[in-house]
Amino acid sequence: MVYYGIMKKAYCLLSLVPLAVQFFSGCTDTNRYEIDPYYLTGTEEKEEKQEQLKNLWTLLNQQDISMEYSAEERFSVVCEIAAIYMRQNEYTVLNNFLSAQIYAMPDNQFNAYYLLMIAYSYILQEAPQVAALYFEIILKNYPDLLIEGQSIHFACLNQLLDLVTDAGRRVKYYQELTTRFPKQTDLVAAYFLLGQAYERIGEWDHAIQAYTQFLTFIGTNVPGFPNAEYYAKQLVDFNKSSKDWTFETLSGLVNTVKSAIAAGNSWQLWQYRAKVNFFARSWSEQDSGDLGMAEFTPADFMQGTNVQYAAALDPSSNATEAYLKTWGWSQNISTWYLYFRKIYFPLNPDIHGRWEWAGVYYGEKF
Repeated sequence: MVYYGIMKKAYCLLSLVPLAVQFFSGCTDTNRYEIDPYYLTGTEEKEEKQEQLKNLWTLLNQQDISMEYSAEERFSVVCEIAAIYMRQNEYTVLNNFLSAQIYAMPDNQFNAYYLLMIAYSYILQEAPQVAALYFEIILKNYPDLLIEGQSIHFACLNQLLDLVTDAGRRVKYYQELTTRFPKQTDLVAAYFLLGQAYERIGEWDHAIQAYTQFLTFIGTNVPGFPNAEYYAKQLVDFNKSSKDWTFETLSGLVNTVKSAIAAGNSWQLWQYRAKVNFFARSWSEQDSGDLGMAEFTPADFMQGTNVQYAAALDPSSNATEAYLKTWGWSQNISTWYLYFRKIYFPLNPDIHGRWEWAGVYYGEKF
């Protein structure tokens, strides 16, 4: 999600503070306070907007020398001035103005919000890397601030997840979201995407933990990842399994399976299949997690038959996947392709790169 809403509010007066215009009546003498021409020129606003800007700057200068105004009242005036610069697309003036406010009052409780406005201006200028730097500065150096009930840190984290592709940094952002803002965060998506980020940096133990947390939710749905639950379940279940069905080489696995078929030994054949994530489906079925294994055992389809197999693997086989055509099974679709795959599981170097009989496809290949 893109959390622009909290930042867009920075360019108009917020309901939590009085309208700056309510103070204009005491500030009609715009010559009383010196105004830097830099902040009044170079705009395309109409004359009445220029006058409004002068009045706001007069009020801001008056607040600088008076003790009668609260921090919230000053904040409202700064936001009004910033809103005018934003409408004029005067991003450089805007950023210089807000930076000057931060420099002049380094302990101001609203400085994190001013930095948020600067970050947003860089997004509008199509400078996402610069914007990301400002979001990081807010998170690292400023306490959280609620504006109309919305957390600035929460907004920064979500913006950074939109802007940053580095997996290590994304891990940090997802960790903060899930621990600091669990009620505001879509934990289903966050835990899955945290697992993805851990994978990319090779932190497989942590990836499994994140996927395990993801799977505790019912009705898991991750936008952009329609098979997220199936993917996570495969990894988690495989991690917990004995993995004693794997073979060091594809040739060793295929020859063993062929021998069991040739002997008509359905029990022995069944011992060689993957004990988790094994599937049996037609070629047209999607790899969606419906493994179709509730009633499947080779013994049901080998009785009174003479199952045959091709001498060589199917030509479509490659370095990570292989298919062996078999036929003569006692069901409506008598042709099966046994599917073998190379195991991708860097968490366990002893298993990673071995082979397993992972499933069955019914019927002729398309």
